[in-house]
Amino acid sequence: MPATVSIHGQWSTRLAFILAATGSAVGLGNIWRFPYIAGENGGGAFVLVYLACILLIGLPIMMAEILLGRRGRQSPINTMLTVAREEGLSRGWGLMGWIGVLAGFLILSFYSVIAGWALAYVFKAGSGGFTGLDADGSSELFGAMLADPEALLAWHTIFMVMTAMVVARGVQSGLERAVTILVPALVVLLIILVGYSMAQGAFADGLRFLFRPDFSALSANAVLLAMGQAFFTLSLGMGAIMVYGSYLSSDAAIAKTSGTVVAADTLVALLAGLAIFPILLAAGLSPAQGPGLIFVTLPLAFAEMPLGLYFGTLFFILLVFAAWTSAISLIEPAVAFLVENLGATRVFATTTVAMLAWLLGIGALLSLNVWAEYTLFDRGILDLLDYLTANILLPLGGFLIALFVGWRMTERSVQSELRLKLGWLFTLWYFLVRYVAPIAILVVFLRAVGLV
Repeated sequence: MPATVSIHGQWSTRLAFILAATGSAVGLGNIWRFPYIAGENGGGAFVLVYLACILLIGLPIMMAEILLGRRGRQSPINTMLTVAREEGLSRGWGLMGWIGVLAGFLILSFYSVIAGWALAYVFKAGSGGFTGLDADGSSELFGAMLADPEALLAWHTIFMVMTAMVVARGVQSGLERAVTILVPALVVLLIILVGYSMAQGAFADGLRFLFRPDFSALSANAVLLAMGQAFFTLSLGMGAIMVYGSYLSSDAAIAKTSGTVVAADTLVALLAGLAIFPILLAAGLSPAQGPGLIFVTLPLAFAEMPLGLYFGTLFFILLVFAAWTSAISLIEPAVAFLVENLGATRVFATTTVAMLAWLLGIGALLSLNVWAEYTLFDRGILDLLDYLTANILLPLGGFLIALFVGWRMTERSVQSELRLKLGWLFTLWYFLVRYVAPIAILVVFLRAVGLV
C-alpha cells in the first residue's frame, strides 16, 4: 500500500488544499484568456457551453487526477510508477507522469515572462502611465515593453525569484502559507474591481453581454474553444493537481473537494468578466479584442474612468497574484521529483528547477524582440512553447489520466480511493471519465493540431 502521508508533508486542512488547488487553477487563463474568448464568441451562449464542459470534462478529470495523486503520495512520475505497479501494469505508465512534469516546467518558463508583463504594468499604472492614453499610445506602450529585452528580463527574473522563494519553504511553511494569503486577497481584489465596475461601468450592458445567450454567435469552433478552456483553466494534465492531491489527507472527500475547487475557479472567471466587460463597454471599447484585451484595451478604459489610476493598479496586482499562485503549482512537481530521486534538499531542488526554467524563459522573451526573426515551425520560442504545451502535452496528459483511471485501474481500486457514498453518483462519474471526457479531449486535441 502507498504511504498515508507524502514525505514532503501534508495540507493541514481540507481548506488549505482547496485554496492551493484553486490558486493553481485560477491564473492568467481565468482573468486574461476567458474574458477575451468569451468576448470573441458571443458572450452568454459561450458561457453556457463553457459551464457544461466544466461539469462534463473538467470536474471528472480533476477528481481522477487528485485520486491518482493521493493514491501514490509522490511526485507525478513516481506516483504513476507506484500505482501502475500496484495495479500490475507496465512501468511505461510512468511516462504519463513525465508528460505532466515536463508540461508544468515548460509552461512555467514562458508563464513567468507573461507574469512579468503584469508586474511591469502594476508600476506603469501606479505611476500614472495610463493617464491621457489614446488607442495608439496604449499599443505603443505595450509594444515598447515587448521590444525592451533588458526590462523583460528584469521582470521575468523578479517573478521567478518570487515563485522559488515560496516553493523552497515546503508544503505548509511555503505553499500553504502563500495560498492562504494570496487566494483570499485575489478574491477580495476581484470583488472590489466588480464593485468599481458596477459604480463606474456599463454594468447592465456587461451583465447582458456575459449572461444573455446569443446562439447565433455560437459556432462549432466556439464550442471546441469552450471545451478546451474548460480543460485548461483547471490546471489539468500538468502534474500540479496530482502533486497537490498527494498532500491531501486520506479523510478528505475527493468529490466534494474537487467540486468546491471547480466552483471557485468558475466563479473567478465569471467575476473577471463582470469586472472587465462593463468597464470596456462604458468606454465604448469592444470586448472582442483578442489577446490584447488586458494589456492594450483595458489600460485605455482605465485612462478614461474616474479613479482609473488606482483601480488599474489594483487590477494588475490581481493579475500578478493569480499568476503567482499558478506558478508555484507549476514548479512543484519537478521539485518533488528531484527531492525524491536525488535526495536533494528542497532549497537546492527549487533553485535548480527555477534556474533552468528561467534560462528557457530568456529564450522566450528574446523571441519577442532580438530573436524575432528566428523561428521553428514558423513559431518563435514563446509561441512554440505555448503551442506545444497547450495543444499537445496537456491534452495528451488529460487523455492518459482518463484512460488510466477509467480503463486500466480496477474499478475496486478506484472506488476505494474515491469513496463516493451514492452508487449512482459513482456510476455517472465513471461514465464521464471513461467515455465523455476522453472523447472530448481527443476532439480538442485533433482540432488543435489541425485535423478537425
